Amino acid sequence: MGKFVITKRTNGEFQFNLTANNGQTILSSEGYTTKPNCEKGIESVKRNSQDDSKFDCKIASNGKPYFNLKATNGQIIGTSQLYESEASRDNGIASVKTNAPEAIIDDRTN
Repeated sequence: MGKFVITKRTNGEFQFNLTANNGQTILSSEGYTTKPNCEKGIESVKRNSQDDSKFDCKIASNGKPYFNLKATNGQIIGTSQLYESEASRDNGIASVKTNAPEAIIDDRTN
């Protein structure tokens, strides 16, 4: 089972990373000014990760594929790492879909 790891940035903002069973980060959030907003972002990922239309496949300026996960309002709630191939990116999307719904929360801000 994956987990959402909540951390605090040096600027005081909260963020989460969704990690797979092997500990690899598969999705990273934006910065949130409060922990409750960060937790709402996690709930949004859990909901939206089951809707294929919420995944936006992109190509970075260096040619590497990645994806964004968007909320119903179109706001980006998570961004993947850069992948070596589109097939690897697609595997990353599948991993988010598998791990996000039942992922536990590991709060490392205390």
